[in-house]
Amino acid sequence: MFDSHCHLTDERLRGDVAGVLARARAVGVTGVVSIASDAEDGAAANELARSFPDVWSTAGIHPHAAGDAIAADRELVEDLITRPRVVALGETGLDYYYDTAPRSLQCELFAWHLEHSARTGLPTVVHSRDAEVDTAAVMREANRNATGVLHCFSAGKLLFDTALELDWYVSFGGMVTFKNFAGHDFLRAVPSHRLLLETDSPYLAPVPMRGKQNEPAYVAYICAAAAALRGVSADELGRVTDENARRFYRLASFT
Repeated sequence: MFDSHCHLTDERLRGDVAGVLARARAVGVTGVVSIASDAEDGAAANELARSFPDVWSTAGIHPHAAGDAIAADRELVEDLITRPRVVALGETGLDYYYDTAPRSLQCELFAWHLEHSARTGLPTVVHSRDAEVDTAAVMREANRNATGVLHCFSAGKLLFDTALELDWYVSFGGMVTFKNFAGHDFLRAVPSHRLLLETDSPYLAPVPMRGKQNEPAYVAYICAAAAALRGVSADELGRVTDENARRFYRLASFT
């Protein structure tokens, strides 16, 4: 299995990264990508990635941080994506639920990440909440060489169809274990070669760990639930999504 999206630099995990990774390895997790929330977080994530052989990192500015981002933050992201073990841009995207930054700025910054994706060949990790129409529009307006994944997917048909039409990936996390999860049909419909699994830890712990601090080892629960919904074995889905994550992040190209 592979945890394609977690936040090892979060204060709830960073004090025990070695232990977190050891517990993940013990259940069969072969690698994790630590996702950046802002430019400085990207630098911290890269330090971790350079310290552990089964960790990689990203560089980007989350929509929650868009309002506070300055030119120096963009310059740092541009520098980070040239460094070893930085395998993607993001996370970026749009969040109209919290609306912590002007929507026009969120859209502009999202498009900026996609421009760099098209230029560098690095994929983009995308967050979208209550912003399905605009997320799809920015994706469609981008250079077709830009690639990405809709992380922790919880949107509707418009965004799902847009992702598949553009040959993007779709990722599912702990919500697939919730009784009120409304995305069963989307999880079943994702082509097997476009599906990723993630924990988004320390957030969104899956059942039976609901209410506890999430960590990469718990991708095993997500894999089991997703496999049951897709009618395949957990071992098979773990293998497939591990291969998908390595292909999506082009890990064979990084050391």
